[in-house]
Amino acid sequence: MTIITGEQARNEIRTGNLKSPTPGIAYGYTQANLVVLPYKYAIDFFIFCQRNPKPCPILDVCEPGKFTPVLTAPSADIRTDIPKYRIYRNGEIKEEVNDILNLWSDDLVTFLLGCSFTFEKALSDAGIDIRHIEEEKNVPMYITNIECIPAGIFNGPMVVSMRPIPEELVKKATEITSKYPRVHGAPIHTGNPLKIGIKDISKPDFGDAVTIKKGEVPVFWACGVTPQAAVMRVKPELVITHAPGYMFISDIKDDDLVFY
Repeated sequence: MTIITGEQARNEIRTGNLKSPTPGIAYGYTQANLVVLPYKYAIDFFIFCQRNPKPCPILDVCEPGKFTPVLTAPSADIRTDIPKYRIYRNGEIKEEVNDILNLWSDDLVTFLLGCSFTFEKALSDAGIDIRHIEEEKNVPMYITNIECIPAGIFNGPMVVSMRPIPEELVKKATEITSKYPRVHGAPIHTGNPLKIGIKDISKPDFGDAVTIKKGEVPVFWACGVTPQAAVMRVKPELVITHAPGYMFISDIKDDDLVFY
């Protein structure tokens, strides 16, 4: 089956036919990061996102116990429509699962955050190759030394995703992605990874390493895996997220998020 829309992608995920990372899936439809946590942490997390909109841009929030994101995908079920979920207990990854039906409760609040996969079609259309899609890998992601602004119990380092870009196209890539502020926007750093605390670019903290060719420079965008780094630091008793690179695919078109 050729997956054309977000709804088709979710149906394939829900039935177990699609279990892979989601870069390039339903191209042109906005993908999102997932954070599900108990209601008592929801206000703190909302404020954390408001204070750190670059890594944590909110696309949708579900009311306690609700599992349908009415703004972004009104036919979706958050409990089943992501290929792989991570279950954090007291800040540690305890398991990765294909649905969270048995974990669901009326106390849980869902947040969907913007994802940089959203602007990859625009980059590709402009002649900028996306290396992790070319190599059929997950995007490389790194924990940096850039601290987010704390809110309530939440604090932690910013996570970034990296794409190698030919040096002469970095300006174009920056201009294109700056038009997508709801999905991380322009890069936060270009060039030497040591300046943002990345000691070995060949060893990402999440995702897969990709080839950086001669004449290319690493370009880093804020990443919606940042909440997972915060969770590992502050250790709430339960948080459910997507597994990095295995995103929620919405009904929103990427072009609808362009800010001119």
